[in-house]
Amino acid sequence: MKAIWDLMRAASAVVMLAIAASALVGAAHFGAVTEAHAAVVSSIEVRGNQRVDDETIRNYVDIKPGVSFNNGDVDEAVKRLFATGLFSDVRISRVGRTLVVTVEEYAIVNQVLFQGNKKIKDERLSNIVQLKQRGTFSQSILELDEQAIRDAYVAIGRSDAIVSSQVIDLGDNRVNVVFEITEGGRTKIATINFVGNNAYSDRRLAGVISTKKSNLISFIARDDVYDADRLRADEETLRRFYYNRGYADFRIISSSAELDDNENEYVVTIVLDEGDRYRFGSVEIESTISGIDSESLRHLLETDEGDVYSAKDVEDSLIALTEHLAGQGYAFATATPRGNRDFESRTISVVYSIDQGPRTYIQRIEIRGNTRTRDYVIRREFDITEGDAFNQVLVQRAKRKLEDLDYFTSVNISTAPGSQPDQIVLIVDVIEKSTGEFSVGAGYSTGGTNPGPTVEIGVTERNFLGRGQYIKVSVGGGEDTRNYQISFTEPYLFGRRISGGFDIYRSTREDSTYDTELTGATIRFGLPITEALSTQVAYNFSQETYNVTNAVSAPAAIITAATLSPWTKSSVSGTLLYNTIDDLKSPRDGIYATSTVEFAGLGGDAKYVKVTGRASYFRTLLDEADVVGVVSGGAGHVAYYGGGVQRAFDLFQGNARMVRGFEAAGWGPFDPGAGDHLGGATYFHGSVEAQFPLPVVPDSLGIRGAVFADAATLYGNSLPATLPATALASTGSAIRASAGVSLIWDSPFGPLRVDYAVPIEKQPTDQLQEFNFGISSRF
Repeated sequence: MKAIWDLMRAASAVVMLAIAASALVGAAHFGAVTEAHAAVVSSIEVRGNQRVDDETIRNYVDIKPGVSFNNGDVDEAVKRLFATGLFSDVRISRVGRTLVVTVEEYAIVNQVLFQGNKKIKDERLSNIVQLKQRGTFSQSILELDEQAIRDAYVAIGRSDAIVSSQVIDLGDNRVNVVFEITEGGRTKIATINFVGNNAYSDRRLAGVISTKKSNLISFIARDDVYDADRLRADEETLRRFYYNRGYADFRIISSSAELDDNENEYVVTIVLDEGDRYRFGSVEIESTISGIDSESLRHLLETDEGDVYSAKDVEDSLIALTEHLAGQGYAFATATPRGNRDFESRTISVVYSIDQGPRTYIQRIEIRGNTRTRDYVIRREFDITEGDAFNQVLVQRAKRKLEDLDYFTSVNISTAPGSQPDQIVLIVDVIEKSTGEFSVGAGYSTGGTNPGPTVEIGVTERNFLGRGQYIKVSVGGGEDTRNYQISFTEPYLFGRRISGGFDIYRSTREDSTYDTELTGATIRFGLPITEALSTQVAYNFSQETYNVTNAVSAPAAIITAATLSPWTKSSVSGTLLYNTIDDLKSPRDGIYATSTVEFAGLGGDAKYVKVTGRASYFRTLLDEADVVGVVSGGAGHVAYYGGGVQRAFDLFQGNARMVRGFEAAGWGPFDPGAGDHLGGATYFHGSVEAQFPLPVVPDSLGIRGAVFADAATLYGNSLPATLPATALASTGSAIRASAGVSLIWDSPFGPLRVDYAVPIEKQPTDQLQEFNFGISSRF
């Protein structure tokens, strides 16, 4: 019996110990606080905090003494404290009737330092990383910052950059963060391979995309930096290239870039399937909307039966139809192309189906990713706005216009449901690019009275302060010339598609016989008339000063003009511009034509009417060989009125834009007494040219060759002769002609051109210049 009694007492002791242990655990932890059994405390104690005061922490906990709470309340309190970003650890426990909140604060960042970086400055790296001075330190953020720095180096072509970090404890819960960077060498693109192309060579396709193989000047052009986003954009560029040349079945199978760690070079490979080439079959318009005459819309189409199929022509036709129908009051009319492939004849018949689309409205246009560009700069490129009928064609047109601004590396427009079934939200995602440029241009002028090297330094910003404004400041000149100019353009004046701007300029020139100074300003306004046609009006004011330094050798016409110095001109001018060029940087198809009328006489000394015009027509002659033909022509005439004085400085001078192979101002009406050409009141010129890639020069260098033939005439002059017994030679009306070859370089310093021309038709008094080098002007 005694043994049994001892056993029962031992068991009772174990039970009592278990109950006591359970009570202690309940007192120390909230595992005993359940939804069914809420707890109440009489005080809240905060431990471990150094910078954040007790009361702030109690407010985040939001558990009040004397008010019951449960596990869910504790969990929410912990989440709120972590969400502040101030604490690396949070623990909440109960000791008796006291709620104990224990926190560990993040360290404060005293300094963020960068070591070993040269290619990317500290200021830019500081903007990249999330850890900031006087901010809180986090190990996870530190790791993200390391990767962000690596990505920044990849973006400038240094994929092997090594980034590590060091955290230095300064005491008092403060740290210094040091990013140690080994920049490494530039990561080049060794090869760009195309697989599956038969219609176009690797070289032709390499010239289409923006990713370029590394070459001797890549360190300046920076176009050989591998970037995954750029490669995706190049895929789309290739699609457009093929779709616009008849290859409607074209597709990209894959694109990849493999890095050779040993050579630090990428090999880019694009695998594609060209498919067959198609032409347009029959082209029809069908309408299910009463009141719309399909045949009356045919003139709006850019697609004709028998032409090579082009997705761009289809798209342009859709835009023209949509805009016309919207203007006629059919806001919800949609034009949809239906293609029918005939695989045997390799034609695509297109039916433009016009239907009443769903009554869907744009509730909101949401713009994302524009950290610099203002929202309104993006919104104004849309021809539709909030509350308008949704039209996919006009949305795609806005996308193209945003891309043409050249402010963004990518533009994507998507839709999301609105608050009502008949409403949608347009979401515009953009990735911005640098729009500022510092340019140094150099050349060598071999013509005129001041041959020699020239240089121009300019600072340009195409998106000034994110407002879409253009500003340029430039300084340039040669040994005896100086040029200064500042230009500013606001593309949307008063919130409308009216551009406004001004130019302020000054130039000086020292000559062997006379010196000149020209100071002036122009205020201009531009207005688009159609997609291709625009106009510009301007007010021009200038003052010219002439000083004859050698009266013996100076022509009489120059001496006469100098006696009128200073000479002021106050004029208005109007310009019409017609532009259908496919690519202004590298034109291959389209027309660029401009005509200007200037009326001088609104005050000032000059009284004349000057008319000039020039047109260039580009056409791809051999698509595979990338041979482009150019036909150009121009004319000009100046007439005086109201006793206006004809001055040599108001006349047209012969130059290389008229005919190559002759010195600038070295042909035309001639003063035999002074042995000088003084210009003419009328000119005509024409030129034909074929441009082509050079067989042994990589396209990535941007160098092309050309052959050309020029012809021009310049005549009409009533200036006084230097010797009273002589008259201006009449040889000015004769035709000048030349033929030659050129090198055209789209260099990082601007378009440069070297011409070698042999005069075919010339006059004995003409001054020849077979070789010419300088800045190229395509239009």
